[in-house]
Amino acid sequence: MKSRWPERLWIVRHGESAGNVARDAAHAAGLSRIDIEARDVDVPLSVLGEAQGAALGRWFAAMAPEERPQIVLTSPYRRAQATAELVATAGGLAADAPQAVVDERLREREFGILDRLTSAGIRQFHPEQAEFRRVVGKFYHRPPGGESWCDVILRLRSALDTVSLHYPQKRVLIVGHQVVVLCLRYLLEGLDEAALMAIDAQGDVVNCGVTEYCFDRSIAPDGALKLVRYNFTAPLEAAGAPVTSAPDAVVAAR
Repeated sequence: MKSRWPERLWIVRHGESAGNVARDAAHAAGLSRIDIEARDVDVPLSVLGEAQGAALGRWFAAMAPEERPQIVLTSPYRRAQATAELVATAGGLAADAPQAVVDERLREREFGILDRLTSAGIRQFHPEQAEFRRVVGKFYHRPPGGESWCDVILRLRSALDTVSLHYPQKRVLIVGHQVVVLCLRYLLEGLDEAALMAIDAQGDVVNCGVTEYCFDRSIAPDGALKLVRYNFTAPLEAAGAPVTSAPDAVVAAR
């Protein structure tokens, strides 16, 4: 029986963005708001983020041609699309790889009224949301106009169905965001809330860090994807590109 899963699946967070830089500056200065004018969808990569994307592309390019990604799915956000383009430009894809598929289900989590606020800003302007998040937990908390982690998981369920329908036995690269990486782990590994929050508590997902799965026919009746590595930073370290892991600018309850 042929597998419905990809042969190999890589999930990558975009390179460092201008929003990451602005967020760090706001926290360092003790500000309530993050100083960035662009819509979150339009925030570009930083200069360092571009170097990280190119380094990731060279890592894929060093693989044998028959091992490189054949399909690329990317969030519509500028920083994710730019990362995918850098991988392609560096020769990191299979020779017959088509243009990257933009899938809005891979977008960043939406923060609603907490958009562009630091943790201090949330406590200052929306203390009731800070308390509500404390009571229900970050997994279930949905800020007005925004999404909970569960909402992200709901749209990612259908995205994975699309992957299994259209790209079985292919080598697939997904370029997304921190919460997307974590929520895909939740789905692919059958995690529960406690297990996912424990992974999250260990530290942020690294910009251009690699989470990789391979198909293993032995671990389920029809086989399943098995985690090979998580938050793998060797591609950046080998290229001398600094490793960064700051949450995105709209960090309310990432």
